[in-house]
Amino acid sequence: MTSGIAIITGGGSGIGRAAGVALAQAGWQVVLAGRRANVLEEAASAHPGLTPMVADVTDEASVEALFAETVKRFGRLDLLFNNAGIFSPASPVGETPLATFSAALAVNVTGAFLCARAAFRIMAAQSPQGGRIINNGSISAHVPRPQAVAYTVSKHAITGLTRSLSLEGRAHNIACGQIDIGNAATDLTSGIAKGAMQADGGIAPEPMMDVAHAASSILHMASLPLSANVQFMTVMATAMPFIGRG
Repeated sequence: MTSGIAIITGGGSGIGRAAGVALAQAGWQVVLAGRRANVLEEAASAHPGLTPMVADVTDEASVEALFAETVKRFGRLDLLFNNAGIFSPASPVGETPLATFSAALAVNVTGAFLCARAAFRIMAAQSPQGGRIINNGSISAHVPRPQAVAYTVSKHAITGLTRSLSLEGRAHNIACGQIDIGNAATDLTSGIAKGAMQADGGIAPEPMMDVAHAASSILHMASLPLSANVQFMTVMATAMPFIGRG
């Protein structure tokens, strides 16, 4: 669809913010959701189509309140970009604390599930029925970086969530796709450009791409009619170590 009502989690910065601006410029009304009110408000000032709402994706009540307020304010929900996520500190498997592993799953998996569930319920019940869910996977949904077991496991889980939503969404006119983004330049990924651990244990800087390319890819997925779906898309810096990562 060419426009509608969208929620973007992790919308205050990085890929979420860039996607929000791209959607708003295309005519969407976009709710930018996240935990930091000041960051969200600053991000929302970029376009009148952006609305900040504070929410914690790991908190079930907070997620339900976010989606209820969105429907109350705008009447329906056409798109969820399930984008909120965290990187865990680099750690070998044998030295990774349970707390680190659990924290990654709480945000990257449980948070994505809670938001997808809330969106799914709304989209299945509204009239006209349906909508689209786009999950932010990662290159790490395919192959791991060294010393990133928690993040890698969480992103592989997103692929399972995407497939489950796609399967069950058929009956309700709900499309679900996944975008796997590699080395988009944001504050969060600035360290990769300077030097990241490679499969051989060495440290090397990696090529990056403008985050606008990720945003335009999300806009393309969102703009399709519900009768068409990008099931999986990989958009990445061309020369980054992905094919043949190690």
